[in-house]
Amino acid sequence: MARITIPEYESLSAEAKREYDGQIKKHGRITNMKKTLLHSVPSFKVLMEWYPLRDEVVKVVGEFSLNVYAYAVSHANQCLICSTFFRKILKDGGVNPDELSLDETSELLAEYGAACVAQPVKVSDELFARMRARFSEAEIVLLTAFAGMMIATNLINNALEVKLDEYLVTYTEKK
Repeated sequence: MARITIPEYESLSAEAKREYDGQIKKHGRITNMKKTLLHSVPSFKVLMEWYPLRDEVVKVVGEFSLNVYAYAVSHANQCLICSTFFRKILKDGGVNPDELSLDETSELLAEYGAACVAQPVKVSDELFARMRARFSEAEIVLLTAFAGMMIATNLINNALEVKLDEYLVTYTEKK
């Protein structure tokens, strides 16, 4: 059970209602995490900066590698909602997330994303050297900031025990 209630639309402030309506208009739905965040509109706005970061990462590594990267961070963080969300994207794209065939860039990003979760105090010098060999400093900063935003999103979902959205249930990892 969620630790924080999902607010009813009618109880939201005018500003929160505008944000809610904007999500519906832009994405066709609003997730349980986003609804939960609307308890605090500034928190909602900060985490919605995920989208501009995502768009910049796609320019650097492409859509598939971005999805692998976000999945790796979320999986390492044991975030049911985010890992399931990215499993859905991969599966809907015809890729089995349990049997990923990755190119060198996607493999490196998956490793770096998992390391940002497991070793946030210091990613190994060897891994960082491989990142440096593949990406510019500006790209590494962007990729690391995106991992940080994924970790923040995972934290919201995990710490607040946000309920998995119904549309994701069939995509959960089979254990």
